[in-house]
Amino acid sequence: MLLDLAADRQVLFIGGKGGVGKTSVSSAVGLHQARSGRRVLLVSTDPAHNLGHLWNRPVGDEPVLLADDGGSGVLAGVEIDPNATIERHLQQVGETLRDFMPEHLHKQVDVHLQLARQSPGTHEAAILERIAEVVNLAERDYDLIIFDTAPSGHTARLLALPEIMSAWTEGLLNRRTKAERFGAAIRALDNDDPSSSHGANRDRRIRQVLTQRRTTFEKLRELVTDSAACSFVIVVNAERVPVLESAELFHELERLGVQVGGVVVNRLSPTDEGEFLAARRTQEEAQLAKLHELLPHVAVDTLPMLPADLVGEPAVEQLAEFLT
Repeated sequence: MLLDLAADRQVLFIGGKGGVGKTSVSSAVGLHQARSGRRVLLVSTDPAHNLGHLWNRPVGDEPVLLADDGGSGVLAGVEIDPNATIERHLQQVGETLRDFMPEHLHKQVDVHLQLARQSPGTHEAAILERIAEVVNLAERDYDLIIFDTAPSGHTARLLALPEIMSAWTEGLLNRRTKAERFGAAIRALDNDDPSSSHGANRDRRIRQVLTQRRTTFEKLRELVTDSAACSFVIVVNAERVPVLESAELFHELERLGVQVGGVVVNRLSPTDEGEFLAARRTQEEAQLAKLHELLPHVAVDTLPMLPADLVGEPAVEQLAEFLT
């Protein structure tokens, strides 16, 4: 299921409860697609990055080569740096505000941005803009973008943001339209005032900035809700809490219009390695049955528990073989 899905999509979001193996599954899918000749970008949006640890090499905010097939196929990795992303986001906002505000108010702009740095939603807004930026840039250079996402609740909120931000920006544009009409009426009363021309130019710049932001969020929203281009894959362990949380995530994504292409049940215990693991597998089979009951129409792949830690390309390749 998963490999067929990846072969037909331009973007995959792979998510689930923390600690279920999202980075392992994302890496295995990415490596398989690169071995098939595709150019793949694997992007970690989880603040607790594991991508560099898994591949045993430094991975940062710009693409780093993780693997290739000796030909056109490549797998590159990015770990989005949330702090650097927030700083860039606030710097851009600050430059825009200072451009629009008179000089004697620039200090107030700095105070506002300092407060905004710690305010709720700043992190999500900055990460969302970085995701949109990555998608726009990667579309030219990669055939597939895989997002290794943060834990379930954070990811669901993040995927809801494009619609919220687009609607919010649309509201700002509507208010700008009313303000511009009022400003035009005032300027018409005093055409000789040089400040009237400056005000008109400022209004045009504000509208341009808002329109660009709306276009960015609308494009991202269209992408994540286009089932032919984008799918979400839920990774889960066969345990009660992850199974229940995954069902909740499925319904939340469905409400947002995001297609869930399937579920990967990771780290299934072997049945022939002693009584302890056999007992665990019996419990896991019960949770698998519960998963099928909760999500009866969703395709499910399974992956076994591996005997060693997953570190480096050979280990990722071994995991990818279980997906074929």
